[in-house]
Amino acid sequence: MAATATRSSVAKSGMGSLSKKARIEYVDAVKCLQEKAPRSSKEVAPGVRSGFDDFAATHIEKTPYIHFDGLFFSYHRQLIWLYEKALQEECGYKGTQPYWDWTLEWQDQRKSTVFDGSPTSLGSNGKAIPHGPTSISAFGLTLSIPPGTGGGCVEKGPFSDYNVTLGPIAYEPKGADGGLGANPRCLARDISAEWSNNTKPTDVLSVLTTCEDIGCFDMQLEAINGVHAGGHFTIGGVGLDAYASAGDPAFWVHHAQIDRVWTLWQNANPQHRTLQVSQTVTAFNDPPSANVTLNTVMDFGVLGPQVKVGKTVSTTDHDFCYMYV
Repeated sequence: MAATATRSSVAKSGMGSLSKKARIEYVDAVKCLQEKAPRSSKEVAPGVRSGFDDFAATHIEKTPYIHFDGLFFSYHRQLIWLYEKALQEECGYKGTQPYWDWTLEWQDQRKSTVFDGSPTSLGSNGKAIPHGPTSISAFGLTLSIPPGTGGGCVEKGPFSDYNVTLGPIAYEPKGADGGLGANPRCLARDISAEWSNNTKPTDVLSVLTTCEDIGCFDMQLEAINGVHAGGHFTIGGVGLDAYASAGDPAFWVHHAQIDRVWTLWQNANPQHRTLQVSQTVTAFNDPPSANVTLNTVMDFGVLGPQVKVGKTVSTTDHDFCYMYV
């Protein structure tokens, strides 16, 4: 029998569906978390300066074990839930974690409710500065990312005065202490139409309808030309860094959308898809590691207790009780 959720059912909405007041409340809660004292040990993450950084540091530490493997969906679902709880419990946020529906303004994300630079957005694109491609390396892969439409510091709106603390790890010049040392710098973005072209409605539909098993679904969604990379590389800046990307507040609305897409895929055939697991616990199984099962334990460090995969596969069981609208 499925476990009973421990909180009332809630509906999660896209940024564009929220009222201006609700978007401002969300932004204010994120800013509040960026002012909270950190819990991370200085021995583990010497550069952490805030509660927000705690989440970025945990993502950096766990990146080799939560991408291109069997923990990608479950780990990020729990991570988003912990982030939402921190906004609510530490900063008095009354809403839920919104998602960024890439399909709405995929032709020019600079005009989206997420990046239009208004007081109700997550800040604008970065200042347009001439720059070449960025070489990124992670998981044994090296890619050259063409320049987008910005490249400099976020110019307008919330987080235009925010400093990213940790990283980078995937590109030069790299931060100290494996990216966990203090490296304060402006929040840069480089919104790219080339990469947002991979997040069109037809791309999402293809992800949702091509695969019957979660291994296939993950490989399509996490592919370099898939919607996961498409969202990250659309944002640019620290968003290009598989490790340190959680240092941009846009990470959280992007991954809420990833969770939404997973949920939509599961709900298309819930009896068959909800309990599916696949792959191992290391990226591309390098080094070779154990197969993921529903009893595989995931560690979240200072953010919360360890959790078994089986407690994260449904949005309506155990600690979760939410749906997407």
